[in-house]
Amino acid sequence: MRSAWPLVVLMLSLSLAGCLDGPTVNSTGRGDTTEADLVLPVWEVGDQWLYTFSTPQFGEDSARLVVAEIDDENGLYRLGISSEREAQRHAVINHNPFLGRITMDGLSVYEQGEAQPVFNFPWDEGQTWSFTLFGQSWDAETLSISNGVVSVEATSSEGHSLTYRFNGRTGFLDTLVWSDAESVNQLQMTLNEAKSGYEGDVHFYQARDLLDSTYEQNDNDIYDSFLDSGHPDGEDWDVLVWYLDVEIAGGGSGTLALKDHAGASPLTRAWGSGATEKGAIGTVPSLSGDYGLTITLRGSTSLLHLKVAGAITTQWTL
Repeated sequence: MRSAWPLVVLMLSLSLAGCLDGPTVNSTGRGDTTEADLVLPVWEVGDQWLYTFSTPQFGEDSARLVVAEIDDENGLYRLGISSEREAQRHAVINHNPFLGRITMDGLSVYEQGEAQPVFNFPWDEGQTWSFTLFGQSWDAETLSISNGVVSVEATSSEGHSLTYRFNGRTGFLDTLVWSDAESVNQLQMTLNEAKSGYEGDVHFYQARDLLDSTYEQNDNDIYDSFLDSGHPDGEDWDVLVWYLDVEIAGGGSGTLALKDHAGASPLTRAWGSGATEKGAIGTVPSLSGDYGLTITLRGSTSLLHLKVAGAITTQWTL
C-alpha cells in the first residue's frame, strides 16, 4: 500500500498540470475569442456592412455602409451608402450616426462636430466610459465578451438605454438598440452581411434639418416657412432633401406647394379621398433664403408630415 502512494500523487500532479495549462480564454468564459478580436480593427476602402434599420416613425429600411475613403492626413475614414436614394433618405431621416467621418484611432463617430468614443479599444470586461449620441449623454460598460463579440450596455440620465454588440471578426456592429425612457425602441440596427471589395458608386449627403413639422386637418389654408441658410461653416447646400408622409381621410383631400423666394414651385402635390403617401422622398434646388409652404388638408383625420434637410453631396466611385 505504501509503495502505491507515489504513483497516485504523480498521476494527480499530471492531471492538475493539464488543467492549469489549458486555454485561458475558455476559463474566463470568452469562448474562442482571440486578442485580435479585441483590438482596434483596421478598415480598408471597399469594406462594407449591410444593415437593416428600424424606427417607429419611419419603419424599416436597409443600407449598405461602405468605407469610401481613407483620409490619413486627418486620421479619418469616410463612410457612405451604396444607394443614392438611401443616402438621401438617411440624410433627411437622420437616424444613422455611422455615416460620414469615423476616426481611425478609435472608430469614434461625430455628434455636434465632436468625436464621440462609442467603442473602447482594446475591449475588456468591466470597462466604463462616457460619450454623447442621439442627443443623450451615455455612461457605458462592457458587460461580456464571447466568441469575438463584445456586448455593451449604456444608460442616460434621462432614462434611455443603449445596447450594442461589436463583432471583432467583422470589424463593426452586429446589433444596436436605442430605447427611450418608455422602453420604446427608437432605433434598431441589425447586421445582415459583412464583406470587402465593394465596387461601384458610394454616396454621402452631409445634412442638417431645416424643417420637421406635422400638419393636421384645417378648414383654412395652412401657411408655413423655413430658412435655407446653408451649412454652419458657411458653405452652401447642394440640394434640399424632402421626406413626406401623408394620410387623407375618406371624403377628404389635400395639397402641398413649396415655393422658393424667387416664386418658383419646385415641389407640388395633390391627394384625393383616402389617399396615402408614405416615405416619399426627393430633392429640390437649394437657394439661400426663405421658402414658403401652402398646405390644404380636409377631412377630420387627415395629416401631413414634412421634413426638409439641406445637404452637401459627395460621391465616390470604387
